Amino acid sequence: MIIAITVTLFFIIIRFTVTLFNFISNPKLTKVNRQYADLVSILIPARNEEDNILLLLKSILQQDYTNYEVIVYDDESSDNTYSICADFAARYPQFSVIKGGKLPAGWLGKNYACHQLANFARGKYLLFLDADEVINKGLINSGVHRMQAYKLALLSLFPNQVMKTIGEKTTVPLLHYILLNLVPLRLVYLTKSAALAIANGQFMLFDATVYRQKKWHEMVKDEIVEDAEIMKRVKQTGFKGELLLANGMISCRMYKSYAGALSGFSKNVLAVFNNNILALLLYIILILGGPMLVAITLNFNLIFFMLGLILLTRIMISLSAGQNAWMNIVFHPLQMVNMMIIAFLSIQKHLTNTNTWKGRSI
Repeated sequence: MIIAITVTLFFIIIRFTVTLFNFISNPKLTKVNRQYADLVSILIPARNEEDNILLLLKSILQQDYTNYEVIVYDDESSDNTYSICADFAARYPQFSVIKGGKLPAGWLGKNYACHQLANFARGKYLLFLDADEVINKGLINSGVHRMQAYKLALLSLFPNQVMKTIGEKTTVPLLHYILLNLVPLRLVYLTKSAALAIANGQFMLFDATVYRQKKWHEMVKDEIVEDAEIMKRVKQTGFKGELLLANGMISCRMYKSYAGALSGFSKNVLAVFNNNILALLLYIILILGGPMLVAITLNFNLIFFMLGLILLTRIMISLSAGQNAWMNIVFHPLQMVNMMIIAFLSIQKHLTNTNTWKGRSI
């Protein structure tokens, strides 16, 4: 029992240290006032996004970058996604929509959509966005500035998350929670090691010359967590990549219900752990079972020490992610339970080969 408690406290201290590093280093995209004029291709894969896509298109229209093209790839939607985008494109010449065809064997849907979009793009930079996002002024200029200043082949961002329902508030913060207390974000850029390679497909800004040379999405055509796999290959081939927080310049409402969040996160959480079931289970045991084990010792010094680190961790992560710290503290126990549920759903889908997303097996 002493060994188990020691391991638990060591794990909590390590996560607190990573969180503190991220909080102090403040890995956010810096907003710049300088204006750039390079052509940016904004590329949007969309499948059954009739409730979201118009908000994104309108937000692009209202931003402060002028030299851009927008291409939407309608990925065999069964709703009105295509007609909504086509009507919008008919009014604004910088916007266009492509009607996607049947998904080829060996490809996952989003990866093929992104690959096809890149083939149609003309820009010096290729910016891939998800259809459920909204961008704010300064995003594209700041992204292009970062690409040029740091000589990046890939810049990826974690958007600020919009949460309205209790179900969202007890699940969606897990995204930043896992990220910011396990990964020192600054080291993604500073180290050459592919072991520290992580990205977010919600915002992927590529140097188009390098992209066309390497065809990144084709390289990872069958990968569920294609964003991290692309960042890994970027680093393995000697190019530079960076992952930052969006600093309020792009937001996303990932899911609109508790069930949707469980389904969405369980789709890929095991893949984040390289499909290593033992590693995921060990993580769950340490974040759930470990604190309970410390609690039953009734050693109040240890308990207060543990709770203090967890509390400070939640506050720092919430402030970094632009979230309500008190909300995440109150909902922390529920979020941890939901993390366990998501993990077991992910393992079940993996073992039974029933992992699906938007009507497709993955």
